[in-house]
This record gives sequence, C-alpha cells and structure tokens, in this order.
Amino acid sequence: MNPYRTVFPQRHTVLPILHVVDREQAQRNLDIAREAGADGAFLISHGRVSDDELLELYAELRAANDFWLGVNCLGLGGDEVFRRVGPHAEGVWTDDALIDERGSEQPAARRVQQAQQESGWRGLYFGGVAFKYQRPVRDVAAAARRAVGWMDVITTSGPGTGQAADPHKIRLMKQAIGNQPLALASGVTPENVTEYLPWADCFLVATGISYTFEELDPARTRDLVRIVRAWSK
Repeated sequence: MNPYRTVFPQRHTVLPILHVVDREQAQRNLDIAREAGADGAFLISHGRVSDDELLELYAELRAANDFWLGVNCLGLGGDEVFRRVGPHAEGVWTDDALIDERGSEQPAARRVQQAQQESGWRGLYFGGVAFKYQRPVRDVAAAARRAVGWMDVITTSGPGTGQAADPHKIRLMKQAIGNQPLALASGVTPENVTEYLPWADCFLVATGISYTFEELDPARTRDLVRIVRAWSK
C-alpha cells in the first residue's frame, strides 16, 4: 500500500496551506484548520520568514500539536530540503519534483530520492508535477506516469496562485496513474471542489478558504471540508 493511504485512508484529504508569518499566526490558523475538520495542514513561507525560520517553526508546531503537519520550503531544492528537514517531518512538499516526461531516466528525481534515503526521512513526499511557475509540460499524462514511484503523492496545480486547474488536466493525470494519489494545490474553493472530486485524492488549499493571504476563513474552511466529506460518503 502507498504510505499515503496508511496515513490518510479516507477517499479524500483536505490539507489547508498556512502562509506563515510567525508562531502565533501559524498556531491560530492551525486551530482553525483542525476545528474545521481538516486532515492536517502544510506550512509555507512566501518570504515572510526564511526557510531556516520556517523549519524551526515547523519543528516547534509539530511538537505542540496532535495534527498532521507538512512543510514546503520554497527557497530550497528537493535534495536540499530533505537534508535539512530531518528524519521526523511528517510531510514535505516541493513545487518541482524534477520529473522529465520526455525520457525514461530520471536522474534529478533520483538525487532527491537519494537525499531522502541518506537523511533517514520517513514522511510523505508531495512532489510537484506539471506545477505552476515551473517548466511547461506539454503532456501532463506522460509526466504523471513518469512520476509514479518517485514520490508518495503526485501534486499538481492550476496556472497560478489562486487560479483553478482545468478539470480535464486533473482527469488526464489521474487516469494515467491509477491508484497513485493525486493532490491539487491551487484554485480550489467550496464552490468548485466538486469538479475535482472524481479525480483528485487530496486538496492543498489556501486562497479559496482564506479572507486574507495569511488568514484562513473559518466558515469557508468548514464549508470546503463539509462538501468534500459529503461527496465521499
């Protein structure tokens, strides 16, 4: 069984993204996510704290909360983040998993995998494939197929932050990978999530459930979780 399904056995998973400013703000938003019924959360910086500070806050918040927690260090490459994050992090997400759909060999992805092994890391790896602001991918189905085996959760997005993905793209990628988990990480809202529920397994959501860039909206977060849970039954 894919390790993702050991941690998240339910049909769909909702993981709000927290744009971290400081510990108080991050904890406040973690509480909102938990109280809304989300399955966990990801911490990300977007420049308000450094990657070093983000990793320090991640360690502190993970120790203080009985809630699944992952981290995305935007300033670090995939191999570097695994050398830095330590063996006990529950989840790491990178925007670019370095998959090249144009060839069978994946030397860059292999370097990331080697860094995981050398660090003793045992968490879930969410790797960006056909992801926003990365190298354009013409054949998203081929990219998804190439990614199988290199990460626990193939993670894709719409064209930009807060911009919804084409449902056709999500369908093509999921059909290409079968039982491998697929996460969607931009543009999901309570209003459009049902378009993706047949194909995406996991939703990494910020803009669509927030009332500012850095603060989750409790009502919209609850609405998203409620809709996802109702569809899954």
